[in-house]
Amino acid sequence: MNDSLSWLPREPADRLTKPFMQFLRIEATAGIILLLSTLLALGLANSAWSSSFLALWEMPAGVRVGDIEIYRSLKHWINDGLMTLFFFVIALELKRELVLGELRNPRIAALPVAAALGGMAVPAGLFSLLVGGGPGASGWSTVMSTDTAFVIGCLAVLGSRIPGRLRLFLLSLAIFDDVGAILVVAIGYGEALNWVALGSAILGLAVVAGIARLGIRSIPVYFAIGSGIWLAFDASGVHATLTGVILGIMTPARSWVSDTRLHAILDRVSAYPPGDHWSRGTAARSDLHRAGVATREALSPVERLEIALHPWVAFVVMPFFALSNAGVPIRDANFDIPLTTAIFAAFVVGKPVGIVLFSFLAVKLRFGARPGELSWSLLAAGSLLTGIGFTMALFIAELAFEPALLNSVKLGVLGASVISAALGFLALTWLTSPGRRQ
Repeated sequence: MNDSLSWLPREPADRLTKPFMQFLRIEATAGIILLLSTLLALGLANSAWSSSFLALWEMPAGVRVGDIEIYRSLKHWINDGLMTLFFFVIALELKRELVLGELRNPRIAALPVAAALGGMAVPAGLFSLLVGGGPGASGWSTVMSTDTAFVIGCLAVLGSRIPGRLRLFLLSLAIFDDVGAILVVAIGYGEALNWVALGSAILGLAVVAGIARLGIRSIPVYFAIGSGIWLAFDASGVHATLTGVILGIMTPARSWVSDTRLHAILDRVSAYPPGDHWSRGTAARSDLHRAGVATREALSPVERLEIALHPWVAFVVMPFFALSNAGVPIRDANFDIPLTTAIFAAFVVGKPVGIVLFSFLAVKLRFGARPGELSWSLLAAGSLLTGIGFTMALFIAELAFEPALLNSVKLGVLGASVISAALGFLALTWLTSPGRRQ
């Protein structure tokens, strides 16, 4: 028997099959595309087409069904609609790492949790200290998050010189503080609560949990119910992107078909000798269909959804977000320099200080465990990259600040992201240089 026939045909994309490595590779590539989209947005916002480009994202779009109409600006659909998929994928990766990945160990998981808390609390405190009671004081949550794609992209440039433990630490930290930031957004920047709509959203979540217990595994069914939950949250006054986080955490991380059962089903199919056994109505056809279902369900829903959605989020959602939010007309804008400085300092200084401090306290108090491969110097150098706030920072800024202050905030975010990326890259390059390692 030809052993090569026992494998699926090989494709160039086969190297992306492992979920964690797939996540890292897609994020690294997404970082490049996100950077190009940002530069394009900045270029167009400062060109002769600036007015048309900025007005494009404020155009209304929506649907009307009878007397019911739902219209929002294009930017709103991107920030509240498409970004829900972004948070859904982030929550899926968090769930997978906590249940199936290295973060199954509570003490290993506790270190990036503590670091994320420090990376949220210290920059928020520093921002509030610098701004005081000035304009934009309520926007402290803008400086809490880290841009996963840009951080992973910076690490990807350094390649194998970066230990896997540092990649996992920074990825986990970024995911934890993104989830923390969206919870703050949902609670702190919502509107007056509509209790009927909120009750409908909670009922929808209960329906999702109920049909999951009944064994319904049709993704279109969950997508339809999830869309209804999103609409209910959107009408309730709670920020609708919370839908993505909740549904991502609720997604099962265990496969329905065990490895033992999968092998037994595939053995039954492989027992048929070569020939035409798969015609309609035969037992062999039934066995083949069963094998198809088994091979699909041998992967957990978390893994299947992440594999399916992550490329769309990385290569469609995030570039659209950057194009619609990163355009800052620098030539004609009036900037609030103290506010820009506070944003810049909170990211560049507050983020790494908070991460290192809380990580140190977690280890000293024996709350968390630091892997031996992750030295304090590497952790500190990697923490410099977390000042790249970009995606989430711009997302929260749109909610937290008055329109007149947005350009000042965006300038601080963009400046901090550039400097943080440069400092982190240089520090990690020096620490991982061949001479230094020897």
